[in-house]
Amino acid sequence: MDTLTHFQVFTTLLIRFLPVWIAMIATFALSVTFRKRLGLYGKLFDSTVGMVGLGFVLFWVFTAIFADQIAPFDVLAQIGPMKNAPAGALVPDGAGVYLLGGDHLGRDVFSRMVAGSRIVISIAPLATLFAFMVGITLGLPAGFWGGRLDAVLSFLANLVLAFPVILLFYLLVTPEVVQTGLPQRMAAVLFILPLVFAILLTNSRLYVKPQLRNLIVGAIVVIGGWAYLALVSEADSGINVLPAAVDLIHVPANLLIVFVSVVFVNAPTVFRIVRGLTLDIRTRDYVAAAQTRGERPWYIMLWEILPNARGPLIVDFCLRIGYTTILLGTLGFFGLGLSPESPDWGSTINAGRKLLTTAPLPAIVPALALMSLVLGLNLLADGLREESLRD
Repeated sequence: MDTLTHFQVFTTLLIRFLPVWIAMIATFALSVTFRKRLGLYGKLFDSTVGMVGLGFVLFWVFTAIFADQIAPFDVLAQIGPMKNAPAGALVPDGAGVYLLGGDHLGRDVFSRMVAGSRIVISIAPLATLFAFMVGITLGLPAGFWGGRLDAVLSFLANLVLAFPVILLFYLLVTPEVVQTGLPQRMAAVLFILPLVFAILLTNSRLYVKPQLRNLIVGAIVVIGGWAYLALVSEADSGINVLPAAVDLIHVPANLLIVFVSVVFVNAPTVFRIVRGLTLDIRTRDYVAAAQTRGERPWYIMLWEILPNARGPLIVDFCLRIGYTTILLGTLGFFGLGLSPESPDWGSTINAGRKLLTTAPLPAIVPALALMSLVLGLNLLADGLREESLRD
C-alpha cells in the first residue's frame, strides 16, 4: 500500500486545518487589541498558562465549526482496502489519502476525529450551562433563605451525589430504564429550571418598569415555553404534548438521554458550590445595604450575590466542561447513550482498542484529542483563577 512520508502527512494536516489557524489568529489578534475592554477575559492574556489553555480550547472549537471543510471523507464511508491502513495511506483510484490511517471498518480516522469534536463541543458546554442554571436557580435560595428549603434541597443533592457517577450514568441510559420514560420525565423537570431562571432574572431586574418587564417576560414565556415543550415532546416518548406541525425541535432519543444524564449528575455539585458561596456573601455589607434599600430577595440573590460569585463559578464552569467531556468519552467507551457508529471520541476509542497492538492509530488519535481538549480547559481554568484572584 502506497503511503505519504511523515513530513508530507504533517504538512497536509497543517493545510487541512488552515481555516482553524486563520480563525485562531484573528481571535487572538482582536482579543489582544481590545483586551482592556474585555474584563476578566482580557486579563487572561496576562497569564501564559491561560493563553495556552485558550489556544487548545479555541483549536477544537474552530475545528468543530469548520468540520465539514476540514474532514476529507464521510465519517461512515467504508473503503475495504483501507482497513487498519497506516498513516498517510493513499486511497485506491486516487480518491484521496487517509492522513491518520483507517480503522477496522476502513473508515478515515482523521475525518472521524474531526467530526467527533463537533459532538463533544456541542454537548459538553451546553449541558454544563444547563447544569449551572439548574444549580444556580436552586442554590441561591437554599443559601439565602436556609431553613427547611435548604435542608430539603441539600438532602436531594447529597442523595444524587451519593451514587457512583458511572453507575448512575449506566442506570439512566440502559434500555430497560429508557423504556420506562424516566429520562424524558427528568428532562421535563430539569429543562423547566433554566426557563424559570430567565424569568426570575428579568423580573427581578425590571420590576420597577412593569411595561418593559411584562413584554420581555411574555416573550421569554412564549418563545422559551415553546422551545421547552419542543425539546421534551417526542412522539415515541411518554411526553407528547405538541402537535407535529409546531414541534420543530427534534433531539434524537439517545442524545437527549446523554444530555439529561450529564445535567442531572453535574447540577447537584453546582448547587453545593452556589449554596456555599451564597452563605458567605449574604453576610457582606453590600447585601445588608441592598436589604436596607428595600430590594426584593431575588434581586439581591441575582444582582448582588451572583455577580460577586462569578469568579469561582467561571473557573468551575471551565473545569466542569472538562469533566463533562470525560464523562461523554466514558459513556461512548462503554457503548452507552450515543449510537455505535457515532464518531464521538469515546466510541472510536472503544472500537480501536481491540486492535491496539496491530493498528494503534484508531484508538490513540481520539484519545489524544480528548486529552488535549481537557488539558486546555484545565489550563484555561487555572489562568482564570489566577486573574480572578488578582481582581
